[in-house]
Amino acid sequence: MGFIRGLLGHANGVDVTSVLPDVQDSLIEGEEVHYAYKLVRDLIIFTNLRLITVDKQGLTGKKRTILSVPYQRISHYSKESAGHFDFDSEIEIWLAGQSAPMKFEFRKNGHVDEVYRIISHYTLIGPQ
Repeated sequence: MGFIRGLLGHANGVDVTSVLPDVQDSLIEGEEVHYAYKLVRDLIIFTNLRLITVDKQGLTGKKRTILSVPYQRISHYSKESAGHFDFDSEIEIWLAGQSAPMKFEFRKNGHVDEVYRIISHYTLIGPQ
């Protein structure tokens, strides 16, 4: 994990311990949360085994949908950066067997480049 953090630079996402209550029941033995990013109310979490998204719903956010994606199921992905007059960046991830991508919107300067590098590293080299 230290090697990856050194390679990618200092991560400015949320503290991984703060997302454990959201996913602790979903983690298997030996699985560790490496990185976590907050998108408005939703979360993108990178573990040593998979990508987890947490979609918080309703007024209180107590209702949640958790999606688990093993890295080997990611077939391709893209990044759209924000322009001068555009405030949002976007990452799209296509999964094997799915025609529509998963979409994640980031505010300008919202760590889109960091998340893209993590996805690239984990899908091409694997988490280490």
